[in-house]
Amino acid sequence: MSKRLKVTLLVILALISVLVITTIFIFQNINKELEGLSNITIESLDLSEVSDGTYHGTYETMVIKVIVDVEVQNHQIIAITIVEHQNGQGDPADAIVDDVIEAQSLDVDLIVGATYSSRVILLAIEDALK
Repeated sequence: MSKRLKVTLLVILALISVLVITTIFIFQNINKELEGLSNITIESLDLSEVSDGTYHGTYETMVIKVIVDVEVQNHQIIAITIVEHQNGQGDPADAIVDDVIEAQSLDVDLIVGATYSSRVILLAIEDALK
């Protein structure tokens, strides 16, 4: 094997090693952030203190971003619009807004299979109504 071929193979092996290590690091950080998301407490709402209007809220993690508009009338949530929802597989979580409107509370069951997106949506709604 020629010297040039050996050097080329070593460079390719080094690049592959760097790529694998970087990928592992990224996935560890994502997992750590998502685990932390599970520990964030979602506060209860006191709608009696919320005036009529439309409120804008956001919440963002490394992999999920949600922007919502929450419309309140007569101290009741009458509409929640998801303005933006960047996610991996969390599209089904969009349905949680109907549960929030029905319950008039953030204390609703998370959508199975979209738990993290569900939590981020609830946190964005909480941000809107703070």
